[in-house]
Amino acid sequence: MARSAAQAKDAGPVLLSIGQVLAKLTPEHPELTPSKLRFLEEQGLVSPARTPSGYRKFSAGDLERLKLVLSMQRDHYLPLKVIRDYLADLDAGLRPLLPGGSARPSRPNMLSTGRRFTRDELLREAGATPQLLAEAVSASFIQASDLFGEDALQMLAALVALAGRGIEPRHLRTVRAAVERELGLIESAVAPLAHRRDASGRAKTADTAQEIARQLDTVRRTLLQSGLDRLAP
Repeated sequence: MARSAAQAKDAGPVLLSIGQVLAKLTPEHPELTPSKLRFLEEQGLVSPARTPSGYRKFSAGDLERLKLVLSMQRDHYLPLKVIRDYLADLDAGLRPLLPGGSARPSRPNMLSTGRRFTRDELLREAGATPQLLAEAVSASFIQASDLFGEDALQMLAALVALAGRGIEPRHLRTVRAAVERELGLIESAVAPLAHRRDASGRAKTADTAQEIARQLDTVRRTLLQSGLDRLAP
């Protein structure tokens, strides 16, 4: 028995095949496929080892890295370029802020966006009244649910702050309409890519859509700032 344990130790770290990686990750990330896994490798987000026969072998570190990438895509809707830059900073020994967040994660593979809130917890965390939450749901700013994510918390907290200035959810319907029009622009722009049904094509479509959204956000913020500058005395 002792000899077998010593032999296992000498064999080095356990490496996983693509199938084994999928078995570990697809319960939480069902969108992951062999094609998408290869696409993430092509994009430089993970670099598995290769056997002499050319088969990919993933280490425990590769697995954690993939968990982080997939979670950042799912929970933060980040384009691959932003994720790649974030990982490069981690690899360089830095402690970058999580893109789209305000605090450093205690570990690279731990994301705060996994939190879920009951209705009462959401109201307490945001400092909101039940009436404001009902108005937010009625105006389609927050989806009705038994459990709410951090996106709902951020939205409700913003609505609380705006309500303190006399701006209620019903006043923001034009903002939502503008967002719907932007989504229409994005959908039209990525339409030439959307015909690809493979995982690589879907990933590229999603990445392109996120990049367009970021540029549209820059345009919106710049226009708002220009207007605010004109209001300044």
